[in-house]
Amino acid sequence: MLKKYTCDNGLRVVLEDIPAVRSVTVGIWIKTGSRNETLENNGISHFLEHMFFKGTTSRSARDIAEAFDAIGGQVNAFTSKEYTCFYAKVLDTYKDFALEILADMFFNSTFEEEELEREKKVVFEEIKMSEDTPDDIIHDMLSDVSFGDHPLAYPILGSEKTLSSFNREDLQRYKDSHYTPGNVVISVAGNVDDRYFKQVEKLFGNYHAKSNGFEYQQPMFLAEHVERKKDTEQAHLCLGYQGLPVDDPSIYSLIIMNNVLGGSMSSRLFQDVREQRGLAYSVFSYHSSFIDNGLLTIYAGTGKEQLTLLQETMEATIESFKLNGLTDKELHNSKEQLKANLMLSLESTNSRMSRNGKNELILNRHRTLDEIIDEIDQVTHESTSHIIHSLFEQEHSSALIAP
Repeated sequence: MLKKYTCDNGLRVVLEDIPAVRSVTVGIWIKTGSRNETLENNGISHFLEHMFFKGTTSRSARDIAEAFDAIGGQVNAFTSKEYTCFYAKVLDTYKDFALEILADMFFNSTFEEEELEREKKVVFEEIKMSEDTPDDIIHDMLSDVSFGDHPLAYPILGSEKTLSSFNREDLQRYKDSHYTPGNVVISVAGNVDDRYFKQVEKLFGNYHAKSNGFEYQQPMFLAEHVERKKDTEQAHLCLGYQGLPVDDPSIYSLIIMNNVLGGSMSSRLFQDVREQRGLAYSVFSYHSSFIDNGLLTIYAGTGKEQLTLLQETMEATIESFKLNGLTDKELHNSKEQLKANLMLSLESTNSRMSRNGKNELILNRHRTLDEIIDEIDQVTHESTSHIIHSLFEQEHSSALIAP
């Protein structure tokens, strides 16, 4: 059962007790990511996430790593366009210990200059690794061309230029203005009861920080195109279509439609592009939902000499999709697959912590499994047809990396 608690300072806690397991996953969710940045500090959310692991007033970076290794725990973090998360998964006997270390990292990280300069080199290599992976960087290129000068277009990693400029004061200033209690949710899932609320309140309930009052500006979708020449064996192509916000009432119709289009091995794109024509090893589609917008992406990689045929095949698949919609079998199978994926994912304390944390942070509400399944069951041919036409009758953006 999911329970909520709000600390005196406004920080929210969501807790799901799962007595049948012996693990606990604790996550700290912060409503800030690359969308909250400027051109000058692009990448600071991600870099700050790295620096939380580089030492506190009482623990070195090695001490933090060894503390979790010593109890057989896992600790990690990630940054997206709209949020950042730090989390630890441990045996239930170490849940208080894990929370204490995460709190130490959250409040007492020192951002020492020596560690800061060393970690810059690590992120430089992360950026280079992304640049060397065209089937990775192509998705950043599509976001860039689809959202123009809006912060949703910014890469999460930033650039070597922006990263080089960051100093300790920059990190502390960004943390103070964005890591405010109203922007933070602590999500806990596993073998844990209500008494854990007191532990969270003790460690996180007394700090105060003034929000910078960040205002979200809705992005415009741009049907622009970009091409980059690169010494690669394959051409990499992404097509982008304006999608839906995370809380749009039609979101499950879109998810089911996308699953049929390019979300599985039985999907239209996989069958048409790979199985029937052998044009690509990797071809798929996915939908990214943001607070006030979305982006449907179609990706495929092929030899340069087959690029034109690949594009024609993808366009023919989409035209057939618009003309005929989903079959009864596709609609039924996609619903069952979505429900199965949802239920299977909830067998992990990690996924439950993530689901609850994101729902509280972004939507500020939680639906039961039965409510979600009911919404999936209500998806019809009419609702998916409406989504297909509203998406694919508009102009699309594209990004291409080719030899």
